Amino acid sequence: MKNSRPTRARGMTLIELVVVIVVSAVVVAFMSMFIVTPVDAFTQQKQRAQLADAADGALRLLSRDLRSALPNSIRVTSNGTVVAVEMLATLDGARYRDNGPLTDPTQWLNFATAATAFATTTPFSNLTLPFSSTTSYLSIYNVGVPGANAYALANVITPAGTTITIRAGSAANSQNVTLSPGFQFSYGSPGKRVYLVSGPVSYLCDTSAATLTRYSGYAIQTTQPSSAATLTGAGASAGLVASHVAGCQFTYTAGTPDRSGMATLELNLTQNSQSIQLLHQVHLVNAP
Repeated sequence: MKNSRPTRARGMTLIELVVVIVVSAVVVAFMSMFIVTPVDAFTQQKQRAQLADAADGALRLLSRDLRSALPNSIRVTSNGTVVAVEMLATLDGARYRDNGPLTDPTQWLNFATAATAFATTTPFSNLTLPFSSTTSYLSIYNVGVPGANAYALANVITPAGTTITIRAGSAANSQNVTLSPGFQFSYGSPGKRVYLVSGPVSYLCDTSAATLTRYSGYAIQTTQPSSAATLTGAGASAGLVASHVAGCQFTYTAGTPDRSGMATLELNLTQNSQSIQLLHQVHLVNAP
C-alpha cells in the first residue's frame, strides 16, 4: 500500500494579484471611455434643452404682451445691469362712432367737448357686459409724442379714476360707453379705434441678479421705471419669468402708423457651464 501525501491548495501569489488588479483597472478605464462620455453628453444636452425651453417661454410671454400693448406705448431703457421694457397693456379694443343721428347725439363721440357717452360700431369682444371699472383707461390716437402721449395721462387717454361703463347697445355690434366724469379726447383716430387699457406692464432683465421679472399692477408714470425698487415702491406685483440670465438685449424700432414696428428680443441663459442664446423678432401694428 502506497503512502499518499495530502495535497495542499495553492493560493494566488502576490504577482498574480497585482496582474489582476492592473488588468481590472485597464478594463474599467476602457469602460469609462464608452459610458461616462455619452452620459455626460446626455446630461449636457438635457441642460441645454431645459435652458432653451425656459428662454423660449420667457420670450413668448414678452412677445404676447408686446403684441397686445397700446400702439406706440412701448419704451425701452437701460440702467446699469438692468434692461427695462415697458408698455401699456390693453384689455380690448373697438371702433367708435364719430357721427350719428342728430336726434341722439350721445351715439357719436364729439371731440369738440368733454364726452360723457358714445356708441361703438364694432364691439369690445373680450369683455363680459355690463362692464364697469375705475382702474382702467380709454385711449384714442396715442402716437407717443408730446401732446399725444398716453404716459402723460392727458389728451389721448382718460385720467386715473375715471369710471368707464360699457353696456350692450340697441343695434347689432353696437355698445354704449359712458365716462364719469366726461373727458375730451384731443384727436380722432383715422381708423376710429378706441382701446381699453388696463395699465402698465414692465419687464426687467437684471444680469447681476440673473433674472427676468415681469411687473404689473402699478400706476402709469411719466418717467419709465427702470429698477425693481422703483416698481415695488409704486405697488407693482412681481413675477419671475426666467432665471440663470447671463445677458439680454431688447430693442424697439417704432416704424410709422403705415409700417409695423419691430421689437428684437435677445436672451442668454447660462447654467453649469451650459449656455443658450435665443432671438425673437416681433412685428407690431402701430396704427393708433
